[in-house]
Amino acid sequence: MSLLNETHDPALKSWVEQANQPGSDFPIQNLPFGRYRRIGANDDFKIGVAIGDQILDLQGTGLIESPDMNALMALDTAARLRLRRDISGGLAQGSAQQQVWSKLLTPQSAAEMAVPCRIGDYTDFYTGIHHATSVGKLFRPDQPLMPNYKWVPIGYHGRSSSIRVSGQTFRRPRGQTKASDAAQPSIGPSRRLDYELELGYFVGRGNELGQPVSIEDAENHLFGVTLLNDWSARDIQAWEYQPLGPFLSKNFASTVSPWLVTTEALAPFRTALTRPEGDPQPLPYLDGDFNRKAGMFDIMLEVLILTERMAKAGLPPERLTLGNAGTAAYWTAAQLLTHHTVNGCNLQSGDLLGSGTLSGPAANEAGSLLELTEGGKKSISLANGEERTFLEDGDAMILRGWCERPGAARIGLGEVRGTVLA
Repeated sequence: MSLLNETHDPALKSWVEQANQPGSDFPIQNLPFGRYRRIGANDDFKIGVAIGDQILDLQGTGLIESPDMNALMALDTAARLRLRRDISGGLAQGSAQQQVWSKLLTPQSAAEMAVPCRIGDYTDFYTGIHHATSVGKLFRPDQPLMPNYKWVPIGYHGRSSSIRVSGQTFRRPRGQTKASDAAQPSIGPSRRLDYELELGYFVGRGNELGQPVSIEDAENHLFGVTLLNDWSARDIQAWEYQPLGPFLSKNFASTVSPWLVTTEALAPFRTALTRPEGDPQPLPYLDGDFNRKAGMFDIMLEVLILTERMAKAGLPPERLTLGNAGTAAYWTAAQLLTHHTVNGCNLQSGDLLGSGTLSGPAANEAGSLLELTEGGKKSISLANGEERTFLEDGDAMILRGWCERPGAARIGLGEVRGTVLA
């Protein structure tokens, strides 16, 4: 199964000149979807396509009739491919649509973005094997990974109502914590607030209750990918998570980037699913030819911090880590969707599947402060002299992602930014 076509041609250029600039996240080969309106307007949010530093009003082009992103996401694969070709053709240099479509552009700097679609349900998985191993060593040195980890995609259901778009600010969460030497727990603000570097996989076409999605068909139900910061209060979680898992430690805020980069756009950046020698192979329902050969997304992931002091001094954000999703994850997005439905669970258009924290094997590829500071035992020194073990009030975390490979045009996922308030 190949989704590569003329829309991925690296020589293709757009009449939107900024889209042709080297390093642009949104060249004509990308064409991600989002919901936007002009800043200060009271209009309803509408569907837009990012092209360079602009947003194209998709409904204004006449290519779609409904402003409902979830309805667009539910289109079958053939319809989505036709839409992508039509958008690409209209934005390409020499297009007959240039004169009309140029009036449908809004600068991204003048736009207010919304969460890309209606998120009905949110499931957070635990696919980052290096993260799971590192964290496991902190709490279970003799058995970092639980016996089921390499056999079954681990996940839990999170809260969708607190998911917000990039730019989110949120109050430091409160909850119960208990120090190891304390006689009883106490209630108060989290002192071990952390970020989690994740990818979010959005469901396009749903499935009927009682009808599992096969691994061969799973790709047809995946619409696209976004950046996801699933903030975590580590001290609250340590006290509350047994026996049912995270609760107040995770439901206070999750932040997604505004753009849905489609699986079609990611077609040139697929890579093989590999298992270390000696690891079990997936059970047959999680094993397919395409999934083995090209189930992974080859996406670079970067984490930066901008403290309040840095911002006031006019300093740029400072990189904490840089890694790759293809080497961080143990399970593919298709496997997550297949496993989610194997019991007959019905997924719906707009449902969000979180990858779980994506950390690489090296220390500078960690996807959380929990790993970078070895559970808070050592602090991180920033260039301006500040130190961090966990997040302080005023800290902004910035996650970025992009794909680049010889023979393909570089595309980006944009960024997701969130700030902790007192």
